[in-house]
Amino acid sequence: MEIQYLGTAAAEGLPALFCNCEICKKARKARGKELRTRTQSVIDGRILIDFPPDTYTHALNFSLQLGNMQHLLVTHSHMDHFFPVELIHRHEHFGHYAQGMLHVYGNEAVEKAFYDAVLIDRFKVHPLDDAVRFVRLSPFADFMADGYHIIPVPADHDKRETCYVYIIEKDGKCLLYGHDTGMNLSPQAWDCIFSHQYQLVSLDATMGKKQADGYHMGLWDVMKFVGLLEERGCISKDTVRVANHFSHNGEMTHKQLEEFAGEHGLTAAYDGMKVIF
Repeated sequence: MEIQYLGTAAAEGLPALFCNCEICKKARKARGKELRTRTQSVIDGRILIDFPPDTYTHALNFSLQLGNMQHLLVTHSHMDHFFPVELIHRHEHFGHYAQGMLHVYGNEAVEKAFYDAVLIDRFKVHPLDDAVRFVRLSPFADFMADGYHIIPVPADHDKRETCYVYIIEKDGKCLLYGHDTGMNLSPQAWDCIFSHQYQLVSLDATMGKKQADGYHMGLWDVMKFVGLLEERGCISKDTVRVANHFSHNGEMTHKQLEEFAGEHGLTAAYDGMKVIF
């Protein structure tokens, strides 16, 4: 299995669009791994996770042929994870020879955002019925997509909707994709997460070394989360442990994140990073 991190920032990007804090100024100067676009990943080049405003940039930067992808998992409806108006460009009028149907999976809020975007008056002459199909998910209701067994698990994020983290399995490999979430998961969510063994876990580290009471996590929360997985036998010494989804509000450069990660058995994600596991 392979995961590529196309973008690794929180909602405002890094450097943040209108920000002059020290972290953002350093990122603009250093560039390279210090520059982060909004969070998005792809599994084996086949399962896309989230659809931020930076999707087009990711396609350019990493030579993605998005017209060949047929499955898009959406974690929640926040704009940095789902920018649905771009989906109209999968219609034959805008993009030619896309392969099959793109299935977009998400919660009720994601579904509303999807239809609000693609059913506006100017797009009614380009219906997406033959190009994009929305599939509403229910908590813990597992499904198959292109041979991948996927479980949507309710996250600790926005109480106004059922945000999801995903368990994804194929050919004896399993990953936990934990963006965006805090630690205050329901007992049912923890039970579901504890019922699997993972070769890779990718966890929300938005706040850096700061603490947050739910909604997002920081690096110390990631360590606590990893510790719980270790106690339950869900991960081994060979499990890849990735910290991802960073904000300038965490007040850490990528170099500082790498140093912390190296000291604590983690990997600090950066835009374009690939992990084979």
